[in-house]
Amino acid sequence: MRDRAVAYLRANARSDAPLFTSVSFPDPHHPFNPPGKYWDMYDPDDFTVFPRYEDHTNPPPPLQAVRADYEAGRVPPRATGVFMANDREVREAMALTAGMITMIDDAVGALVAALKETGQYDNTIIVFNSDHGDYLGDFNVMLKGGWSLDAINRVPMIWADPSAPTGTESTALASTLDMSATILARAGIDGYFGMMGRSLLPCMAGGDDLRDALLIEYNDGFVRMGFKTQARVRTLVTRDWHLAMYKGEDWGELYDRRADPHQTHNLWDAPEHAQTKAALMERLVQEMMGLMDESPRHTRVA
Repeated sequence: MRDRAVAYLRANARSDAPLFTSVSFPDPHHPFNPPGKYWDMYDPDDFTVFPRYEDHTNPPPPLQAVRADYEAGRVPPRATGVFMANDREVREAMALTAGMITMIDDAVGALVAALKETGQYDNTIIVFNSDHGDYLGDFNVMLKGGWSLDAINRVPMIWADPSAPTGTESTALASTLDMSATILARAGIDGYFGMMGRSLLPCMAGGDDLRDALLIEYNDGFVRMGFKTQARVRTLVTRDWHLAMYKGEDWGELYDRRADPHQTHNLWDAPEHAQTKAALMERLVQEMMGLMDESPRHTRVA
């Protein structure tokens, strides 16, 4: 992928047409098998497992189910099934993942070098992001599934723009839905009708946050992690709170993101937080009701 992308950039270096290039790398991803020098580039002993399973004060059913499989020695029926690993295994996976990340860093570096060599760098916006995260040892759990954690929901995003200030960091709540809106806005193109994302350009310029809450949707493709059917999860994230609801389940999750950033203490059933939970659930419903393609109103012609 790296070599093909570099060749493409070089082949189009003299074109006067606007260039949009999407380059997608599968890694970092399981299986944990970075090639060559990246295999043992990092020492597992340099990594720390935290939070561990024992750090969760009231493990939710998905975590309990994965733990029960681990203690019983049961292997997931699918290669992509979520599983639990001991601390040493987690650290080894972390080290191998760091190798994969470095491999991707080097590949992106080759793309940047090609842009500079062909004189395109100063006229190119580079956007770096990911589609999802990985449990990667949080509570000793590996891979990804229907349990809503920041480890899965939070992804990196870098916007390198020749016309923008360098080194600017924003803590605004943003969604991957905002990427297309931001790219179109930067290109001076109106967004299509029904676009749900919002341009992040004002945030990059130091403006106010676009929103005060994020809706995250997840629909699993098969049954795992103790769920009786494919998990249907709706999560609301604010600066202060993380609320997750699971279709057909009589339990949910509520975490104080400021006091408990690692999501180790579920406040769903805490009486003192009942009002907060109710308010967040109402906001979640409002956000879900807002998921509609808004087309322009028609005008009657006499």
